Amino acid sequence: MAPNPTRARRAAAAALFVFSLFFLAASLAQAREPVAAKEFMVAAAHPLAVEAGVEVLGRGGSALDAAIAVQMVLGLVEPQSSGIGGGAFLLHWSQKERKLRSYDGRESAPAAAQADRFLRDGKPMPFMEAVVGGRSVGVPGVLRMLELAHQRHGRLPWAALFSHAIRLAESGFDAPPRLSKALTEERFLRDALFFHQDGKPKSRIVNLEYAATLRSIARGGADAFYGGPIAADIVRAVRSHAKAGDLTEEDLAGYRALEREPVCGPYRGRRVCSMGPPSSGGVAVLQILGILERTAFARAPPHSAQAAHLFTEAGRLAFADRSRYLGDPDFVSVPTRKLLDGKYLQGRAALIGERSVGEALPGDTEATGTSHLSIVERNGDAVTMTTTVESPFGSRIVVRGFILNNQLTDFDFVPGSANALGAGRRPRSSMAPTAVFGKDGNLQLVIGSPGGAMIISYVAKALVARLDWGLDLQAAVAAPNLGTRNGPTLLEKETPYAALEQGLTERGHRVVLLPLVSGLHGIERVPGGWRGGADPRRDGAAMGR
Repeated sequence: MAPNPTRARRAAAAALFVFSLFFLAASLAQAREPVAAKEFMVAAAHPLAVEAGVEVLGRGGSALDAAIAVQMVLGLVEPQSSGIGGGAFLLHWSQKERKLRSYDGRESAPAAAQADRFLRDGKPMPFMEAVVGGRSVGVPGVLRMLELAHQRHGRLPWAALFSHAIRLAESGFDAPPRLSKALTEERFLRDALFFHQDGKPKSRIVNLEYAATLRSIARGGADAFYGGPIAADIVRAVRSHAKAGDLTEEDLAGYRALEREPVCGPYRGRRVCSMGPPSSGGVAVLQILGILERTAFARAPPHSAQAAHLFTEAGRLAFADRSRYLGDPDFVSVPTRKLLDGKYLQGRAALIGERSVGEALPGDTEATGTSHLSIVERNGDAVTMTTTVESPFGSRIVVRGFILNNQLTDFDFVPGSANALGAGRRPRSSMAPTAVFGKDGNLQLVIGSPGGAMIISYVAKALVARLDWGLDLQAAVAAPNLGTRNGPTLLEKETPYAALEQGLTERGHRVVLLPLVSGLHGIERVPGGWRGGADPRRDGAAMGR
């Protein structure tokens, strides 16, 4: 039979396209070379924070000790993304106990919170109008959570973990590129901590108030934050704002961090675990993986339109369930086991055809501004933690050198859903700190990302790039992003994934090209030690010894 020239041209073009994608992943990874270490490693969103974690591990501290030091520096050098005025979710792996624990430091709504807080004349107010000011501020949770985890997994004294951040706050630091860009583009925040009198952003920042705040917390523990002068100043700032909130000192004093059961599921013979509700991130990531395992994804060429079609359709189904079922499990019934049940996922996978469904419907369960850090220590213990103030610079309220969150805008603005605002409730999150265990039960990698609702797609992308496509973790982190929030199919612009648009359009997708700036930071086990991956889209780094 004579060769078909059209088919040959298509095959050659496809081969060239796949080659270009691997070349792109390699070139992105070269910007952040994979870093190997024999003893311990830290991967986080800024080199100064990474250095703080490495210094703690070098002094014999635990992975949890290092996480505290890293968070305190991130709140200083990356205040637009996280800090002690926000919340976090954390997974801790104990090699000796061979046990994974998850800790919930999600912000909670004040006791006076009503479900219609963000409605005007019965309609949702514009998002940024809701964000800026005191009414968006939830009770910060990250310090209580870190204190609880430190009581169980810490090795060095609590007070010894703040010195690096205090020194840096007092001596000052050059504003990193992402902070400088965020300040240049910021329309609402004009605090003297970050801006000169002429309104121009500072290129070097000294934060003496933050240093004093950390000294108080180092001496007095988290109680120094949740009571006394610091708590009084937080409440005063929230309630005196032009858009006042109703946070009280009683709300702060009553906050409790919680240990919850992680959610886990199988994938390609491995065990993948993440954060459960009130985060939707872990459930959604596990749903995406579980659905993909029940489709032809493994046979689709890596980075192809067919692989992107299956990946985003799985994401569409997961996001439909996220919107319908995920909320605070202390206030609503979340059918986590059903959502991750193999038969249920098989039924969801069967809905994926050759053409996109456009917008998926939730299944019937009766017939959901951020940063990330990953740490491993000498004995194999590990921490993976995603931390946030929600929007860049949170509520735009600065108190004692730190930003207060706007986490209440993560609730649904229209009452009646599983994620409705209410007194004491914790809003649904997409944060998905994740740990993967090999067939032998040993920890294989830890990873996570910032990125709002797209966190789910970013983490799932990195996992399939590593586990299905065989990229090393740095290349998997750097590979182009894609996903959906059960609407348009989103592709990372200015990457070869833009060339997938035609193939996806032919499959019924409505494609939108966007920057898709993830911040994936992970660590994987390799022979003789560990290898770190830091997202080249951000200022972060991986470092170890």
